[in-house]
Amino acid sequence: MLRLYNTMTRNVDDFATIEPRQVSLYTCGLTVYNYAHIGNLRTYIFEDILKRILRRCGYDVNHVMNITDVGHLVSDADDGEDKMELGARREGKTAWQIAEFYQGAFVNDLHRLNIIEPDIWCKATDHIQEQIDLVRKLEQKGFTYITDDGVYFDTSKLDDYGKLARLDIEGLQAGARIEMAPGKKNPTDFALWKLSPADQQRQMEWDSPWGAGFPGWHIECSAMGIRYLGEHVDIHCGGVDHIAVHHTNEIAQAEAALGHEWVRWWIHGEFLIFPQGRTGEEAKMSKSSGEFITLDTLTERGYEPLVYRYFCFNAHYRQQLAFTWDGMDAAKAAVARLKRAVLDLRSQYTGDDQPIARWVAQFDEAAEDDLNAPRCLAAMWGAIKDTAPKGEIYATLLEMDAVLGFGFEKMQEEALPIPATEIEKRIADRNAAREAKDFVTADQIRQELAQMGIELMDSAEGTTWQKK
Repeated sequence: MLRLYNTMTRNVDDFATIEPRQVSLYTCGLTVYNYAHIGNLRTYIFEDILKRILRRCGYDVNHVMNITDVGHLVSDADDGEDKMELGARREGKTAWQIAEFYQGAFVNDLHRLNIIEPDIWCKATDHIQEQIDLVRKLEQKGFTYITDDGVYFDTSKLDDYGKLARLDIEGLQAGARIEMAPGKKNPTDFALWKLSPADQQRQMEWDSPWGAGFPGWHIECSAMGIRYLGEHVDIHCGGVDHIAVHHTNEIAQAEAALGHEWVRWWIHGEFLIFPQGRTGEEAKMSKSSGEFITLDTLTERGYEPLVYRYFCFNAHYRQQLAFTWDGMDAAKAAVARLKRAVLDLRSQYTGDDQPIARWVAQFDEAAEDDLNAPRCLAAMWGAIKDTAPKGEIYATLLEMDAVLGFGFEKMQEEALPIPATEIEKRIADRNAAREAKDFVTADQIRQELAQMGIELMDSAEGTTWQKK
């Protein structure tokens, strides 16, 4: 039985779908004005695991992901510059060129991380009419008002506004005495359609019943989600930073227009954080904070994308994960051990070997317990250490890889200066020298291996190695 945490109910519950064995899944994609940072990518890795376990449980998953290429302002308060225009000015290109380039870079990151692409990609700029139609529907139902700079959603007209984040609406009202934008009735009201400034022409703007302008950020996901998945959706995902504003506003405008619940399950991934940010305190990974590491940053420092995927499995998706280079080194060493084990086991696989039931059951129990990735890894390593025939262990790993997504079938031997068996022999010789207190010989062996690009790591469990 698959059990998942629902942000709306604040409970881990037995998962159930609207249609038998069918799952409609919407995940918030990237605002393509810059590269995805590894905090963004942690969210997409968790969503990939979710989709993989749904498939393993026998569900047919229809996955839609948006690309935000217009309307996402630098402030959640509906003011400031559009991030796409900001990116265009930063690089001396058009907003359209910026969107095309960074969308391509984002898709490439997903491929390198073994993340399965969505069934449907949908760009905000390709669905302007759907967004205008949804705003008009809200207008006809009396949920909107017009200011000098656009069309706004009146949150006071919706009795349960803020239910996802459990917002203290009265407290927000009391605390917004000064910062209210001109013409805005309530601090929680948000833009559905922004009008272009009269004294300038934007790169991205469209005609509408209210004048030339562009859609607000939130309206795109509701419009495209309804367009491709219908009026009833099983799961909507994103990062925890979307709960208070973006997803809260998606729910408000969608349910005001439809007149009923839109999404049954809201699932959110926690932040990737730096234990010591620039201020000396914990800081989340973000472009605005300056703590901005991309997948290319990791590869340039010698960490293949698979290492970062493994690193993300060290914490549950609803727990904050502290990013450290020591942690990445540990993940790199673990992936090196994993590759060696997989290649050794695969060499004995006949194709007819059967997986070991108890390890598969232990793995599935962990995966179905709200995507408990650390326990999944524990089951994987437990299977690898089993004394069963190697072919059976490899068959077991293939079952697990349907969820883990490491790509065991495609793993290749790394180019090494000497065979792995010779490295292991030299490690054994070094261990023997250390036991005999011949530390000169032990240090000499370590240095010889280091000169060949082989790093030794000693721990209470023994000595392991990795290619630098």
